[in-house]
Amino acid sequence: MSANLAAETLAAYTTSSGEAFQFWVLGTVAVVGALATILMKKAMHSALSLAGTMIVLAVFYLANGAYFLGIVQIVVYTGAIMMLFLFIVMLVGVTAADSLKETIKGQRWWAAACGLGFGVLLVAGIGQASLTEFNGLGAANSAHGGNVEGLAALIFTKYVFAFEITGALLITAAVGAMVLTHRERTDRARTQRELAEQRVREGVHLPPLPAPGVYARHNAVDVAGLLPDGTPSELTVMQTLRKRGQIRDVSSEALADLKALEQRSEERLGRDRDEEEATR
Repeated sequence: MSANLAAETLAAYTTSSGEAFQFWVLGTVAVVGALATILMKKAMHSALSLAGTMIVLAVFYLANGAYFLGIVQIVVYTGAIMMLFLFIVMLVGVTAADSLKETIKGQRWWAAACGLGFGVLLVAGIGQASLTEFNGLGAANSAHGGNVEGLAALIFTKYVFAFEITGALLITAAVGAMVLTHRERTDRARTQRELAEQRVREGVHLPPLPAPGVYARHNAVDVAGLLPDGTPSELTVMQTLRKRGQIRDVSSEALADLKALEQRSEERLGRDRDEEEATR
C-alpha cells in the first residue's frame, strides 16, 4: 500500500518527456502570442494573437486534468469575450492611426512602470509559492463531491453577484458597440434616377462598365477584357485588383489564339475555294 502511494506521489510530482515537450512548444507559442498582442500595430492582429494565447492556455489546463477550466477558457474567454472584442473592433473600425494618439500625457511611461511593477510582484509571488502541496485543495474538493461541483457551488452561491455583474458588463459592451457604430444620416439617400442623372452630368462613363474577360480565354474577375484589336481594356477590371497587381494578362495568349484561328480559317476558305473551282 505504501509502495503504491509512493509511486503515485512520485508520478504526480515528476514530468514526463511528452509533457516537457508539450510545455516548451506550447509555452513558446503562448509567449509569442502575448508579445504579438503588445507589439502589433493593428488592433485586429493584437486581438487574434490574444485569442491564440488563450487557446494555448486552455490546452495547458486540459493537459493538467483541469477539464472544467479548459472548457471555460475556450467557451467563455476565447469564444465569448474575445469574439465580442473582435466584433467591437470591426464595428468601431479602430485603425493604427487611432492607437497612436496619446490623449493623456505620459500614459505610456506610467503603463510601462505599472507593467514592470506587476511583473516584479508576479515573479516574487511565484518564487515564494510552494508547488509541492496545495493547502485546502483536498478539503474544498471533498466538501462538494469534486472540483467541478465545488466551482459550480462557488460561482452560483458565493460569487453569484460577481458573475451576474460580469454578464451585465458584457451586455453593456455590446450595447456600447452598437451605439458607437450607429451613424445618423445627415442627408437623404439618393435614388437610382438621381445617381444616373449625376453620372450623365459628370460624363465620365455613361453606360455600365464592361464585364471582365470579354473576348479573353475565360471570364474571371482578374482577367481584363479584350478590345476588338486584342488589347486589354482597363475598365473591365476593378481598380482594387489593379492596384494590388492581381491581374492576369492574357492578351498575348489571346492574340496568338486569334492569329492561329485566322490562319485555320484562311486555310479552310482556301481549300473550299479550290474544291469549288475543281467542281466547275
